[in-house]
Amino acid sequence: MTHTRSSRPSTTTGTSDAANQAFVLLRAGFTVAPIVFGVDKFVGLLADWERYLAPWADGLVPGTAHQAMLVVGVVEILAGLLVAVRPAIGGYVVAVWLLGIIVNLVTMGEYLDIALRDVGLMIAALALARLAVSPASRAAQAAQDAR
Repeated sequence: MTHTRSSRPSTTTGTSDAANQAFVLLRAGFTVAPIVFGVDKFVGLLADWERYLAPWADGLVPGTAHQAMLVVGVVEILAGLLVAVRPAIGGYVVAVWLLGIIVNLVTMGEYLDIALRDVGLMIAALALARLAVSPASRAAQAAQDAR
């Protein structure tokens, strides 16, 4: 009888390795993406960001929609940097930020596909925050910080 290998790890070490790999992927993604999107609020290569700002949200902040997007860009850059240095906190910050984006988009009644995508990203950011406090992730983070 031929024994096929399971794709699931059977040891604690294998599970820890998988959790650490997931943590590293999520940490890298939630560091790079917010920084790139934040910088793009200043250069405007990826999107016309102002069109995604709900009128009610634009009314809450002083200045123009463009100026609001510049503030958004700064917050996104800071959130990405926070994920890089403190992912256990940064993951929650990004999740709350994404929730705000979701509310903004849903209340516009437009871009619901983007809002749905951001729900998935929010769940991933929450997973990052949880993985950041796992023993394997703490060990990996300590090793990275020591370099």
